[in-house]
Amino acid sequence: MSQLQLPDRVFTQAADVALLEANIAALPDEAIVQLTMDDGSALRGVVATRPSAQIFRTSDGQEGINAVLRLDDLEHPEQAHYLWLDQVRDIFPLGSA
Repeated sequence: MSQLQLPDRVFTQAADVALLEANIAALPDEAIVQLTMDDGSALRGVVATRPSAQIFRTSDGQEGINAVLRLDDLEHPEQAHYLWLDQVRDIFPLGSA
């Protein structure tokens, strides 16, 4: 997870934090979801554990809130994706494990 230690973006504004928290609420433990990412790619998988908002610093020292999601790939469960939650554009629930 070393590539995820410093997020590109962190959030301090109430509206941004509320959106991040809404996405956290939409990702309960063991939910099966399809995610659309900011770059247009899609991932399908099982939420290993609900992400939680944490305080991070960007590479330029800005402090704010973000969250990391561990998504176990639906087709290849041995492959885990670690994703910054701010890069998730849409969450589509597909069921639960």
